[in-house]
Amino acid sequence: MKTILVTGGAGFIGSHLCERLLNEGNSVIALDNFFSGSKENVVHLLQNPYFELVRHDVTMPFFAEVDEIYNLACPASPIHYQYNPIKTIKTSVMGAINMLGLAKRVKAKILQASTSEVYGDPDVHPQVESYWGNVNPIGIRSCYDEGKRCAESLFVNYNHQNNVDIKVIRIFNTYGPRMLPNDGRVVSNFIVQALQNQNITVYGDGSQTRSFQFVDDLVDGMLQMMKTENFTGPVNIGNPREFTILELAEMVIKMTGSKSKIVFEPLPQDDPTQRQPEITLAKEKLDWEPKVPLEEGLKKTIAYFKTIIN
Repeated sequence: MKTILVTGGAGFIGSHLCERLLNEGNSVIALDNFFSGSKENVVHLLQNPYFELVRHDVTMPFFAEVDEIYNLACPASPIHYQYNPIKTIKTSVMGAINMLGLAKRVKAKILQASTSEVYGDPDVHPQVESYWGNVNPIGIRSCYDEGKRCAESLFVNYNHQNNVDIKVIRIFNTYGPRMLPNDGRVVSNFIVQALQNQNITVYGDGSQTRSFQFVDDLVDGMLQMMKTENFTGPVNIGNPREFTILELAEMVIKMTGSKSKIVFEPLPQDDPTQRQPEITLAKEKLDWEPKVPLEEGLKKTIAYFKTIIN
């Protein structure tokens, strides 16, 4: 049995990861300051004697004897990370410093949940790990993008300088149960609007593309990365099947049997027009690729939102 620390453990992705780690027979400590995470996401785990939930902000040091660390803490949707941009950068940068310091002290293996946002609005399509990105360092999204880019840099330097055993994954658009209904991400937006028969808001003309991976596939990728020897990453973890935003809106309307109409709004600043992972490296190094098709994942996600929306 390993003792595993998950920062952001009560968040959308963190809660699914904690659940899987417990099912595999580990002892799990989940840290969360509950800004975008919620106790409801992990309440079903609280009876497990091997699960601990700690209210803690990763911008402050944390001390525990652990074998592995998954560093997920940071709001990931524009509405939340733009609410307090300084805090967002501090969470990514100081959170990385504090967790890397802990990993160094207790000789733990540590995984950084980085993001496809490090590629910015990409000039290269699909995005490969060797691409340096096209990020506006002073744009409205930069608090998240640059915070994550800096965290990657810290991870690599702790590895080179202090021999910390690091893993870096770049997560592409992920959806599934326990997403926040108000988080402003396209999948949750569309499902909530469709279930309430409201107009579905598409920004721009809807021709911009995204690649959506179901949360279970992401958790598989994280566990595979943590297990893999002699590979630090970064590695893309995402679903390479690409959809236009308009296709997604039409699919959600059809699957919910909604009366919603699609309306178009101007595209927000620095919103990427294309986003698709190149996952050759993940297949080769991790023996990983996503298995859940969009239709199947949407079905589960819609079923979840029906339980929380009146």
